[in-house]
Amino acid sequence: MNNKDEFKSGFVGIIGRPNVGKSTLINSFVDEKIAITSDKPQTTRNKIRCIVNRKNAQIIFIDTPGFHKPKDPLGKYLNQAVESTFREVDAIVFVADASEIIGRGDAYIANQLKKINTPVILVLNKIDKIGKNKLKSQIEAAKERGRFTHIIPLSAKTKENIIELLDSVCTYMPAGPKYYSDDMVTDQPEALIISEFIREKVLNLTSEEVPYSVAVEINEIEARPNKDLTDVFATIYVERDSQKGILIGKGGTMLKKVGQQARFDIEKLLGNQINLQLYVKVKKNWRRDERTFQQFGYNQ
Repeated sequence: MNNKDEFKSGFVGIIGRPNVGKSTLINSFVDEKIAITSDKPQTTRNKIRCIVNRKNAQIIFIDTPGFHKPKDPLGKYLNQAVESTFREVDAIVFVADASEIIGRGDAYIANQLKKINTPVILVLNKIDKIGKNKLKSQIEAAKERGRFTHIIPLSAKTKENIIELLDSVCTYMPAGPKYYSDDMVTDQPEALIISEFIREKVLNLTSEEVPYSVAVEINEIEARPNKDLTDVFATIYVERDSQKGILIGKGGTMLKKVGQQARFDIEKLLGNQINLQLYVKVKKNWRRDERTFQQFGYNQ
């Protein structure tokens, strides 16, 4: 029988359809931006680990790509990354959007989860957008979709019921060591986080096919000696020449906007001034070349 004061630690997968607020939830756990957010599908492409330290527990949340119907090899890879998470964690947090109909996409994920024995907590996110009556009907609809150990309505944006979710998750954590020091909120390399910050700005500033065709590679990060300044050199890849033109913009205006907005987040991350140099290159059909996934850091 476990001692009540025994230290617990474990891993929790966060899954759900695109745009249900998984990354916002991750960021709200640690009051820090470690996962990018956007209203575009496939915003999250990597598994982002978020470390939450509590009095007698350490929870490592894994933010996964949104589960979706794949249209290319990259999409298939992203779904495989989600499915592999099912087998790696002590508990799963399944996030659904309470402000929308609990539909076929949610039902598909719920059916996949029925095949495993891992405890599943259903989170109905974005309750700040709906009233109590609609929430009640959404909870009833959710109950019909699958077997869940808990159903927790919350708002990742306002943090309502976040503590209730953490308390529930803790009940499924096994006794274990502290994997990370108390001052760590993620184990992601700085280069990966910086590349994601840049990609987020492209997602938010461009439209049509450009956001989905973009990958970012960090070429160099180097602090200047005796100066509060770090040079960051990054290459943004697209699939077509026309996309390159859109991303650069007339007179370089679009690329300048991307750089200005990304620099703000990077300076906050690194704690000093940044000289950010961005370059745009074309790598045709990279989303269909599995070898290129690894070059850009998309590997399991």
